[in-house]
Amino acid sequence: QVQLVESGGGLVQPGGSLRLSCAASGSNFGSYTMAWYREPPGKQRESVATITGGGFTHYAGSVKGRFTISRDNAKNTVYLQMNSLEPEDTAVYYCYMRRASGSWGQGTQVTVSS
Repeated sequence: QVQLVESGGGLVQPGGSLRLSCAASGSNFGSYTMAWYREPPGKQRESVATITGGGFTHYAGSVKGRFTISRDNAKNTVYLQMNSLEPEDTAVYYCYMRRASGSWGQGTQVTVSS
């Protein structure tokens, strides 16, 4: 019923920036809290940033001040602007919709390396 498609990942040098996008299908997008998670190699998936339908945000301590989550409800899209990237940010990044059944995107690879 709900499909989430991430894009914008890639290879970037330390200190660089990337902007991830997550396009959602379905109705009532603006009613749902959206989030970005990431799964570093060999580690568990972890929450990175969250944004409510009203635009209130929350960030993991490891990314606070460097990452910014935003949304455009008219486009059914949530974004993650990532600045000052570090090698520790290397992971597959997933979009998540907080609804009754939960919805995950396919993930997009972010690699931070020199």
